[in-house]
Amino acid sequence: MNKVSTSAAAAVADIPDGASLAVGGFGLSGIPATLIDALHAQGATGLQVVSNNCGVDGRGLGVLLAEGRVSRVTGSYVGENKEFARQYLSGELEVELVPQGTLAERLRAGGAGIPAFYTPAGVGTQVADGGLPWRHAADGSIAVASPAKESRTFGGRDHVLEHGITTDYALVHAWRGDTHGNLVFNKAADNFNPLAAMAGRITIAEVEELVEPGALGPDAIHVPGIFVQRVVALAPAQAADKHIEHLRISASSTRGTVRT
Repeated sequence: MNKVSTSAAAAVADIPDGASLAVGGFGLSGIPATLIDALHAQGATGLQVVSNNCGVDGRGLGVLLAEGRVSRVTGSYVGENKEFARQYLSGELEVELVPQGTLAERLRAGGAGIPAFYTPAGVGTQVADGGLPWRHAADGSIAVASPAKESRTFGGRDHVLEHGITTDYALVHAWRGDTHGNLVFNKAADNFNPLAAMAGRITIAEVEELVEPGALGPDAIHVPGIFVQRVVALAPAQAADKHIEHLRISASSTRGTVRT
């Protein structure tokens, strides 16, 4: 039952080239930065990533992207990464854009063993009708387009069929975790982390505070240990290494107000 790995490097050592990864975080909030850095050092390439976004230039998944180590991204937002845009538009990267709520539910469904579900999100758009450019050719034309999706009417309203997502591995960041893999996420970091943790066949969690079994109240646990196979305890410096994606100082206050 003790799922603690000796290091982040040991935890990601067996991730092969071409593996699919569900990665938690929203922007830079709650990203498993230490595990991503360990995977960067490990050298795996051709990775197929499922994440809300692909980090920013120089941080998070952007570190892997910058070295051409990511071949495909399934996500819902890509606007903060110039290298992402360059690779996508030049045909180096395949991208499946998914409505944000649909992406969340696809991950949750995959983790719950639900193969597919119907949703009204995307009806009447290329999300349902197909034709979205997943990959461009070098000349800017569409090399790979999204397929049309099955639709069905419920209660007089059209819905589109979406498939649950499971991945080979998942990388997540938790505030607290015990040696059995039970996890608690803190505030805004409780975003895509629980969903990614459920979707991975092998889920690796980095935790800011590692505790013994029984220290976490049953009602406080966000993801039970059954979904988690490996736990990495962060050093204090690693746990404190958190970056702000956008820093704004209010001109209306002489003291200044931080807004993210």
